[in-house]
Amino acid sequence: QVQLVESGGGAVQAGDSLRLSCAASGRTFSTGTMGWFRQAPGKEREIVAGISWSAGRAYYAESVKGRFTISRDDAKPTVYLQMNSLKPEDTAVYYCAANRAFILYRAWTQWDYWGQGTQVTVSS
Repeated sequence: QVQLVESGGGAVQAGDSLRLSCAASGRTFSTGTMGWFRQAPGKEREIVAGISWSAGRAYYAESVKGRFTISRDDAKPTVYLQMNSLKPEDTAVYYCAANRAFILYRAWTQWDYWGQGTQVTVSS
């Protein structure tokens, strides 16, 4: 079992920055990949960024590429999402996720563990 706890969400204005953190605990040695998803009301949950824990390969959604950066701390373990140049369309509940598989899946239905979510609201 892996437990995930997110923090760092909040309300900001367009152009501002936020950094989300996700601390993992439990049987983290079984984790192959970690990532961030987001879901706005009435929309599907979509991947924002993901990283293979062992290989360090990262993926970014086209809508956030160049603005968001995913990083990791091997000692904790913890993953971060640095969000710069935020836009109103970034408003959503952001979820940290972990997966036993080494493959970085884009679909949220393929992931094993989820955090509780943290709200990010960007006003124009």
